Amino acid sequence: MSYSALAVTAVAAVLVLDLAVYRTRMVTRPVFWVAYAIIITFQLLMNGVLTGLEVVTYDPDTIWGPRIAYAPVEDLLFGFAMVTLTLASWAAVNRRANTARRRGWDTRTRRSSTR
Repeated sequence: MSYSALAVTAVAAVLVLDLAVYRTRMVTRPVFWVAYAIIITFQLLMNGVLTGLEVVTYDPDTIWGPRIAYAPVEDLLFGFAMVTLTLASWAAVNRRANTARRRGWDTRTRRSSTR
């Protein structure tokens, strides 16, 4: 599978996890997009430095071609997938722990705290 195909697959998989599996709906929240705007700024800065100085190079036959700040657009897709997966997973785990706590379960031992 090509780098480009993997990038698109990663985005699709993370969107399915966020919207259908975890049901955190992270990508539907304005606060996510504000945070992502901050993250993508620094991602573009670092990608620009690393690819502009040719610390990281890409085979032109394996990417689509368009670049933003020297970085292929596929890098932005992978970055989006990583950030979204991390935030959605964190929200899902946190929600599960809070639900367990509300039900009287000790999340460290998984035993009822009412004994």
